[in-house]
Amino acid sequence: MRIAMSGANGFVGSYLSKRFVESGHEIVAITRLALSDESALLATLKGCDGVINLAGANISERWTPSHKEAMVKSRINTTRAIVSALKAMQTPPKVLISTSAVGIYEAGKEHDETSNEFDQGFLGDLAKRWENEALRAKEAGVRVALFRFGVVFGRGGGALAKMMPIFKLGLGGVIGSGEQGFSWIHIEDLFRAYVWVLEDANKEGIYNLTAPHPVTNKEMTKALGAALNRPAFLPVPTFALKLKFGEGAVILLEGQKVYPKHLLDEGFSFFYPQIDQAFDAVIS
Repeated sequence: MRIAMSGANGFVGSYLSKRFVESGHEIVAITRLALSDESALLATLKGCDGVINLAGANISERWTPSHKEAMVKSRINTTRAIVSALKAMQTPPKVLISTSAVGIYEAGKEHDETSNEFDQGFLGDLAKRWENEALRAKEAGVRVALFRFGVVFGRGGGALAKMMPIFKLGLGGVIGSGEQGFSWIHIEDLFRAYVWVLEDANKEGIYNLTAPHPVTNKEMTKALGAALNRPAFLPVPTFALKLKFGEGAVILLEGQKVYPKHLLDEGFSFFYPQIDQAFDAVIS
């Protein structure tokens, strides 16, 4: 397959690109220049079988007004440009897989794809707007899948790259109460889910890209400490996170347990269903 991808240079995009090429597929990067020039975007998408939309500014920053604006524009405007181009093509790619996040769900509860209990804050609103932009591609006859990511674990980047130096020093610990849900996925299972949906014309709709066994923040901390053979008992106080991240501290202090019902119902099998398996694979 020939696959166009936005966000191809990020942590997830780089891994997916490498794995798709290893599997015999071709990746065409959707550049920022193409996103601002419809003729260039149309040329990029021409002849592609599918589109993967990964673009989005990092949410793990202090949510200043300017960064919140960047978070919105990098998701909404990028998706809108891609969908507009798809609608302008006589023969568009057959499928769009657009990223979303489990932050769309209300914190403190358990959810699968049938849940309609959504976060009423900034993250929930952003995720809903992001998904609605992607769904407009159906007007062009394009099959649409929405991938709601949990925290992605893999080598060399992402959340784990920020966490490991602290844990290696023996300074890791639970965040806040430690009881908040923590939904996660190993990056290889993420790749396999993309293949799962891209290669089957019957697969569409909402998919939670999370392992089948979510944990609490406390359980995640214990598992990472064990994988690194380091203590992990120093608590991270709530006030310190709010000082550092402001409103953005919500992504660390709140959480939800999210289950991949859609994938499991279709028969998808996870290589790394348990968090200790994922950490062992990434850290070994």
